[in-house]
Amino acid sequence: MTVTPAPVEGLKTRVDPGRSRLDGPMAYQGSLDGYSQFEVTPAVGREFGADLQLSDLINSPDSDALIADLAVLVSRRGVCFFRGQDIDPEQMMVLAKRIGELSGRPSASNMCIHPVSDVTPELVNTPKTQLISAERQNKGGGIRRIHDDLSRWASVAWHSDVSFENVPSDYSMLKVNVLPEAGGDTLWVSGYDVLDRISPNFLSYLETLTAEHNAEFFHQEAANLGITVRDDIERGNPLNKGRYLAAHHPALFVNRGFTKRIDDVSKDESDMILNYLNQIMIHNIDVQCRFRWEKGSVALWDNREERSGDRASSIGERPYFDAASKLKSEALKEEGNKW
Repeated sequence: MTVTPAPVEGLKTRVDPGRSRLDGPMAYQGSLDGYSQFEVTPAVGREFGADLQLSDLINSPDSDALIADLAVLVSRRGVCFFRGQDIDPEQMMVLAKRIGELSGRPSASNMCIHPVSDVTPELVNTPKTQLISAERQNKGGGIRRIHDDLSRWASVAWHSDVSFENVPSDYSMLKVNVLPEAGGDTLWVSGYDVLDRISPNFLSYLETLTAEHNAEFFHQEAANLGITVRDDIERGNPLNKGRYLAAHHPALFVNRGFTKRIDDVSKDESDMILNYLNQIMIHNIDVQCRFRWEKGSVALWDNREERSGDRASSIGERPYFDAASKLKSEALKEEGNKW
């Protein structure tokens, strides 16, 4: 079955290397309702049982419809979890690519190539999953920047994948292959639900601001790993190129790992705003969910002890603020939906 990226009647599409081809939300068609599943928390997370095999979605006669519905669910719930999966790295790349295509990402966007990757000609032409390994992170420093004189709060590494790119990742998928004996859980937070905790007047002010996302520290990590950040390749989109690893996005799209500064305000004001936005995400535990990994588990999201796995990330659209947008809670109420 073939499904267009815009299932809403009358929806227009746009052509822009950094913007989604859709002018409105996709509708969930219900093709995944027959699988065992439950909501992890009211705010974020849905978990499926092993009766839903992601590898089967790729090869199904209704593949496009199933994957399009999966994209809608992941975006609505923030993250979906899948137990006992047999999907392999090559299939992960296929699924990650198609979920982006079927959800209307820019035509110019492809799969993510992380700047701290061992880039070969084969990788440029045929991107592969990125190895996520505690051993590699300990050597290079990683987003935790463990070799720098920084805070050792675990939340310092809380991030949205490659938000320092002009066009960040839309969907990321991680399958863990090696687990510690205990620990290694991962937390997700619903940024949508956090907005309901901000007073309307302050929210209106924040909507006028932008913020700098900066990952220049990856140059040092690359040096620690014996590689360099390539400046002659596109990292998933023509707008993601060069050695300068920084971008500016709307201030409501922030994360502690990469967001360095609020633009066009004083440093004191920037520190105050960023601290507030980070704290409201970290301390509101009712808009978070925690996932305990098992071998064969997969997390798919709209992304310390020893563990390793394969990650497949696609590049999506450039973040923007739409003044006509609604809070998640408002949109769900208008639809008559709970989740």
